[in-house]
Amino acid sequence: MRVVDSEHYLVRIGLRRDRVPSFDDYPFCLPVVRNLTELQLHPKVTYFIGENGTGKSTLLEAVAVAYGLNPEGGSRNFAFSTRSSHSDLFRYLRVVKGIHKPKESFFLRAESFFNLGTEIERLDAEPSGGPPIIGSYGGRSLHEQSHGESFFALFMNRFRGNSLFILDEPEAALSPVRQMAFLSVIHDLLKAGSQFIIATHSPIILAYPESVIFELSPEGIRPVPLDQTDPFVVTKDFLNNPRKALDELLQD
Repeated sequence: MRVVDSEHYLVRIGLRRDRVPSFDDYPFCLPVVRNLTELQLHPKVTYFIGENGTGKSTLLEAVAVAYGLNPEGGSRNFAFSTRSSHSDLFRYLRVVKGIHKPKESFFLRAESFFNLGTEIERLDAEPSGGPPIIGSYGGRSLHEQSHGESFFALFMNRFRGNSLFILDEPEAALSPVRQMAFLSVIHDLLKAGSQFIIATHSPIILAYPESVIFELSPEGIRPVPLDQTDPFVVTKDFLNNPRKALDELLQD
């Protein structure tokens, strides 16, 4: 019997394969689902990487929903739905939790972060008797900031220690400098007892050392070191010789 690490909030995820109606139907036909049995998550940072279409976001969304979070993003307190587009994969996942519960949990979807900002404004416009929600996000409307500024307002004001964060492509709105700054935010939150699960294409965000990187491909799911990941290798090759890369890409 496996011992559950008390530092994990999420220990393992697995697919109840015997309950899947058909691996020919979406989302079960996606490579990540077809190849999923059970994955042991890192107590600090677990990364999912892979080409577009491998199912990173679908898997992350299913983990978030199975954990009780809103599929469009936010904490457990958010229940809005702009457009119900999430799959039923969460119904077939086995999510193994650790001994301790996080004080908070938050799901960030880069593609629906605008909807989260709109929902905060809607809720704050209604009489509630409590302080405005936007106060927990820095006090300034997320729509009155650039995309990158609003992301960082979330990281700096809403994210706290002893929490679980599930992040889908957090680099989408961040410059390279802000991505490096985000690594520092991750480090501080990990020291304060948090855990991260991140889907990303960014070699910078992938660089946090105390982590595991799972590569999703049509051949399966496997752990890989940073320097063997496509984001790292492709970016390194391009930056080492951009002229050669451009000559190959732009040839007639």
